Amino acid sequence: MKIQNLTLPLLTDYQLLDAGHEEKLETIAGYTVIRGEPQAIWHPYLPQSEWQKASATHLAGQRNDAWRIKQQSPANWKFRWNELTFLLRLTQFKHVGVFPENAIHWEWMQTKIKAANRPINVLNLFAYTGGGTLAALSAGASVTHVDASKGTVTWARENAEASKLADKPVRWIVDDVLTYVRREIKRGKKYDGIIIDPPKFGHGSSGQLWKFEQDFAKLLQMCQELLSEQPLFVLVNAYAVPYSPVTVGQVVQQQLKLDSTVECGEVFIPFGSEKNLAIAMYARWANNAIG
Repeated sequence: MKIQNLTLPLLTDYQLLDAGHEEKLETIAGYTVIRGEPQAIWHPYLPQSEWQKASATHLAGQRNDAWRIKQQSPANWKFRWNELTFLLRLTQFKHVGVFPENAIHWEWMQTKIKAANRPINVLNLFAYTGGGTLAALSAGASVTHVDASKGTVTWARENAEASKLADKPVRWIVDDVLTYVRREIKRGKKYDGIIIDPPKFGHGSSGQLWKFEQDFAKLLQMCQELLSEQPLFVLVNAYAVPYSPVTVGQVVQQQLKLDSTVECGEVFIPFGSEKNLAIAMYARWANNAIG
């Protein structure tokens, strides 16, 4: 096990301005918002006058998690990372359609896929609006994109079109992740790369219950049967789960029966002067003998 914390590099379309009082002040593609952030239990560093300049504030627990909007988001609001484009909007559950911190994993995956110098087949589970899917497609892989929400799969397809990747080899699947993985095992499918971005709690496309504590290890055990004879990588990214990165990394290594080093740690977003917000945890493995 290798413990390695990762720090998000400077991005053109994203900046964390400040954090505190369990909120974060951030600029996403030129639009400044305030959203909840449980990790930020300290006091904000910037004066309140800077926070008051935000164009929109998410109000968790109020009126079905509404937004207080001082200035409407741009009509053509888009986040861009390298050749990828994500269409953004304010959603009920504080999300806007992209997790910029995942760019640190997108680049890692692209490097592995390109270095493999062979066709790579990727399975993206809990795939949301398609960050990992688009990154893998643009690097030359074929992707199976699975999410239980029809709306977010539609959103991901729109992102693929915006990124000029709609003609690439991708399957868009609306299904419960555990149900779909079981079917893929029966079909004898194999994948060179697997991306898993599991929620702490959720429901499948037909109401199936997902609970990280009960289902994560089981999902990994099933995914082991989907790995090809020469797998390239496995990436797990998680938010707000009740375990440490080391615990998650050890479960990944054991359940997937990996005989080489799994890297794990936290992902930091820097802000201000030498300050960091721990935003997520990850565990990832790569077959360095291949790519």
